[in-house]
Amino acid sequence: MKRLIESPQSEHDPEFSERLIAWQRQHGRHQLPWQQTRDAYRIWLSEIMLQQTQVTTVVPYYHSFLQHFPDVGALAAAPVEQVMSLWAGLGYYTRARNLHRCAHLVVQQHGGKFPADVDLLAALPGIGQSTAAAIAAFAFGKRAAILDGNVKRVLCRVFGIEGFPAQAAVERQLWQCAERLLPARDIESYTQGLMDLGATVCTRTRPDCARCPMQTRCVAYQSNRTSTLPTPRPKKITPERRTVMLWVMHENQLLLEQRPPSGIWGGLQSLPELERLGGNHDAADVYSEARMALADIGEIETIHELPAFSHAFTHFRLHIKPIKIHLAHRYDVAAQAAYQWRSIDALATAALPTPVRKLLIG
Repeated sequence: MKRLIESPQSEHDPEFSERLIAWQRQHGRHQLPWQQTRDAYRIWLSEIMLQQTQVTTVVPYYHSFLQHFPDVGALAAAPVEQVMSLWAGLGYYTRARNLHRCAHLVVQQHGGKFPADVDLLAALPGIGQSTAAAIAAFAFGKRAAILDGNVKRVLCRVFGIEGFPAQAAVERQLWQCAERLLPARDIESYTQGLMDLGATVCTRTRPDCARCPMQTRCVAYQSNRTSTLPTPRPKKITPERRTVMLWVMHENQLLLEQRPPSGIWGGLQSLPELERLGGNHDAADVYSEARMALADIGEIETIHELPAFSHAFTHFRLHIKPIKIHLAHRYDVAAQAAYQWRSIDALATAALPTPVRKLLIG
């Protein structure tokens, strides 16, 4: 759906775009592996990986995906388990599931070619309006506004826009600002400039204002408010959850459980959990519950508790208590589709959640 812009500030601001384009050409990033290409598939892949993830983290995953899936058809034809395995460790796993779904739709509905229209792109799984605009600009030279977290920060500081950027009214104001700032040409340099400025100069903490091309017109800099703009998220108590994970071994093999397609770590393999014993239970309770849970899996030989640790998600904190168990004998679990025995030597290629990978592999 096209966005209707109803802003009294509809006038263009050519100075902003001219400064930004000139700065990007001289000081911006030009050697990223997805630059210097018009291949919509490669641009799309990089943009999805870069959502809420830093460039240095993304680069090795980007190269790995291209090695396994050189085009959208190869990605669509791959089993989702392989996609999730290659994505493991990059986080925000809904992106990986949407990546696979999007590849299928591009092949089925668009003949294996990404559409150039921003609204058609935005309608595909996992893309959204800002990412669609970036793909359209870099792949097709379309004049479209982006508004990711970095861009929101730049606009809030330069134009003194107050209020938490994720609030609907503030976000509408930011979209209006982003739309009216679009240059008539050089949209690729302008779009990359916004990304580069937010990622390398106008950073969340300790912005390098001395290197910023907008310093002389930046409201936040002139009023000494770079530390308070954008307006921080209203504080709230971070929810906490607890779980007990069973690290079950038989000889050189580990018991893994397939997570449901949706929810936390959807589609990944993880350690079985005792969700009912997530609180502060004593060892006797935990061991008793573990024996009951594994009654159909095998005969327990040894069982002991490992040090607890925590993992932070975007909206809550998970406290994990691992219990390591060795089986003297294991039963046939072929009929139990959710479980799989995997060799310890093969864990490096398993689609494991980040905290589970750190626990098992280090």
